[in-house]
Amino acid sequence: MTTDVLIVIAAAVVQDGRLLVVSKQAAPDVFYLPGGKPEPGEAPLETLAREMHEELGVTPYKPKFLATVENQAALENQWMQMTVYAVELQQVPQPAAELADLRWITSEDGLNVAPAVREQVLPLLRDGLAS
Repeated sequence: MTTDVLIVIAAAVVQDGRLLVVSKQAAPDVFYLPGGKPEPGEAPLETLAREMHEELGVTPYKPKFLATVENQAALENQWMQMTVYAVELQQVPQPAAELADLRWITSEDGLNVAPAVREQVLPLLRDGLAS
C-alpha cells in the first residue's frame, strides 16, 4: 500500500430517508458516495460542484459540512481521507461520465458498499448528524 493519502470530496445526498450512492463503469458492483479528487488549487466546495455536475448533471444545493472520515479507498489500493458534505438536490441526478449506476439506499441493501460509506457515513446519518 502506498503511503500517499488520497483526498476525496463527496456528497451525502439524503432524500426521503434514502442515501444516493453511485458506481463506476470500471467497478460497477462497488457503490460509494458521488464526488472525487480535487484539481490543483480547487477548494472543497468547488470540487464538490464540479464532480456532481460531471457525474450526475446536478448542482449541489445548500452543502453543509458533515464529517471528514478516513478509510481504505474502495477502488484504489491506498488510504483515503474523505470530506463529506450533506447536500440537497433540486434536479434529478442521472449517471454520466465514468458512472455506471446510481441507487437510493436505506442501508447497505445487499450492495457492495465502499468501506468508508458502510463503516462511517451510514452510521453518522443513522445518528441524525446530517439533518
